[in-house]
Amino acid sequence: MKKKILCVLLCAGLTLAFVTGCSDSVGSTAGSEKDTQSEKTDQGGKTYAIITRSAGNPYAEKEAEGFQEVIEAEGNTCIVRHPEAATADAQVSVIQSLISQGVDSICIAANDENALQAALEEAMEEGIKVSCLDSQTNPDCRQTFVNQAGIKEIGQSLMDAVLDISGGGGQWAILSATSQASNQNAWIDAMKEIMEADEKYSELELVEVAYGDDEPQKSTDQTQALLSKYPELKVICAPTTVGINAAAKVLQDESSSVKLTGLGLPSEMAEYIGDDADHSCPYMYLWNPIDVGRLGAYTSIALAEEKITGAEGETFTAGELGEYEITAAGDGGTEIILGPPFKFDPSNIDEWKDVY
Repeated sequence: MKKKILCVLLCAGLTLAFVTGCSDSVGSTAGSEKDTQSEKTDQGGKTYAIITRSAGNPYAEKEAEGFQEVIEAEGNTCIVRHPEAATADAQVSVIQSLISQGVDSICIAANDENALQAALEEAMEEGIKVSCLDSQTNPDCRQTFVNQAGIKEIGQSLMDAVLDISGGGGQWAILSATSQASNQNAWIDAMKEIMEADEKYSELELVEVAYGDDEPQKSTDQTQALLSKYPELKVICAPTTVGINAAAKVLQDESSSVKLTGLGLPSEMAEYIGDDADHSCPYMYLWNPIDVGRLGAYTSIALAEEKITGAEGETFTAGELGEYEITAAGDGGTEIILGPPFKFDPSNIDEWKDVY
């Protein structure tokens, strides 16, 4: 009889151990195609989560890399979530999962400015600190926003590039990500305002804003459609790393006279950068996505440790990135600006193509 009782107890113990041992693995991967979770290196550490726009996006992966690097170096747990699709619904599912896990902070690159509000407000009600990076939500469901560069500065850089590359006039088009992406829409609106406000852009005609949804194939299809619909097209501006890479390949493969500019990763765009007929993109802009992720991490830590609240005028130190001040954002909330956009052209692309 004692042997039977002992056997039952041993089996129960093994079953409990198996269930307990699997819980972290399930929690770190549910709801996305590619997620990672670090181990706590300090018992007093907090748990910080980053939600990118979608899986399979190299730019998003670099942002997550920078975020995770800082979080782990500070002795905390990092959860990286890449939703299966670049949609609000996919991100809402991830947010709800993180709420159930009881994370201390969520930093999100929003796929929609307003559709995430209910889920993020629920997170904040649970005491979770919420910030955005790369693409923001509306001010009601974030404490602050880590902006890679000022909206007007980006709009001005892109608008001047279109003017320069077009030769001062003619038809041009925009190839964006999703129609709901707040950062894309803000940059596009800034470009339109700049174009309308200054006489020097009067000879330019914006014929269409197309959306590739940050999917390579759809961006390719949209580029081909633009070439077919507008035979007089001179320039495509793609303020999205996925879109500019897809468009560059189409234009270069087809030896098109249409030229390209926008925001791209040096590692993906190096073969297309050139100021001759054999290259589709004379030059482009971006910032370091790894640094965007790092600043997002330092912001999340400062919020979770209650060193800042996200209010205008507050300052904090972001490690080797230096001192940052929280400023007013154009949407009524607050933001932290990483720095101005950087120009990549034939003179420097080889220096950067192996960096990111």
